[in-house]
Amino acid sequence: MASDRIFITTDFGERVEASAPVIISASRSTDIPAFYSKWFFNRLAKGYCAWYNPFNQKKMYISFDHCKVVVFWTKNPKPIIPYLHELDERGIHYYFQVTLNDYVKEGFEPCVSSVEERVETFKQLSRIVGADRVIWRFDPLIVTQSLTPRMLLTKIWHIGNMLKGYTNKLVFSFVDVKAYRKVQSNLVKETPFFSKNDVETAELNENQRQEVIDGLVKIRQAWKDQGWDVALATCAEAFDYDSYGIEHNRCIDGELMERIFGDDKELVYYLHTGKLPEPNLFGEVPPLPDKSVNLKDKGQRKVCGCMVSKDIGMYNTCRHLCVYCYANTSKELVIKNASKHNDENESIID
Repeated sequence: MASDRIFITTDFGERVEASAPVIISASRSTDIPAFYSKWFFNRLAKGYCAWYNPFNQKKMYISFDHCKVVVFWTKNPKPIIPYLHELDERGIHYYFQVTLNDYVKEGFEPCVSSVEERVETFKQLSRIVGADRVIWRFDPLIVTQSLTPRMLLTKIWHIGNMLKGYTNKLVFSFVDVKAYRKVQSNLVKETPFFSKNDVETAELNENQRQEVIDGLVKIRQAWKDQGWDVALATCAEAFDYDSYGIEHNRCIDGELMERIFGDDKELVYYLHTGKLPEPNLFGEVPPLPDKSVNLKDKGQRKVCGCMVSKDIGMYNTCRHLCVYCYANTSKELVIKNASKHNDENESIID
């Protein structure tokens, strides 16, 4: 149900089979808007891109023929803003997951711009596409001996006060360090004051998580009293905070798509059935079935609420070099891959 299989002709005249997803995620693997916007729109014009499986490096082709929605993930959407009109002209919908943290003093995100500059870019994007289509992520939440939950809450409060009215949702998660050996290595290697002992305490314990939850609820109420009703949601967390009014987020969110892109009847039909409709002789979309199918993405973690999509982009290509990132093995490998990049390539790295 994620996509159809079709045949395409590559830039080299080769006839190959390709996946043709309705929803494309761009990308959990790298920051396409920040570093590969030109590549993305070059490939959109060509009608396809190549993707390499990160586990076995098998090459696959992804066609844009059936694409209805692109979900962008980024820390810097500024480079992609001048190109967005091309998606509008093609009738392809889109929204953004924008991670806007403040780990400047901690050095966790060495290659991002200042908080103030990122806030201004966030606002610019929101003014263009609307607050519903720019979701704020403060993600992940990390503690150290000198960075306490209270300090994290202060950072969130400070950024949120600058974003009032420019987004309607704040998504967060608690860092996973122990599950990723390369994250542990990068934290120790790339962050001068972060020791091996800190690895054991970077993940928030139960009391620290509760302190954050209680603080976020108070912050949300303070913002609501000021006229900004922002939703809170966790990303891929097993912990249940429904009683606090904090939902489990769906980053690839069919309900959001139906709400903000509901005029697209073909998309709505797909969101309920898992397949694009076959219009009748009068071009009418068939009526929706009484019961919708479950489109949860089984390829993601069990606690992930995302619906099916196809992720594009490649690991070890994001030049933000965030030390907590599971998608980069090392700074050296990212730099090596970046030197190979060509905006005309059929894949990000080819």
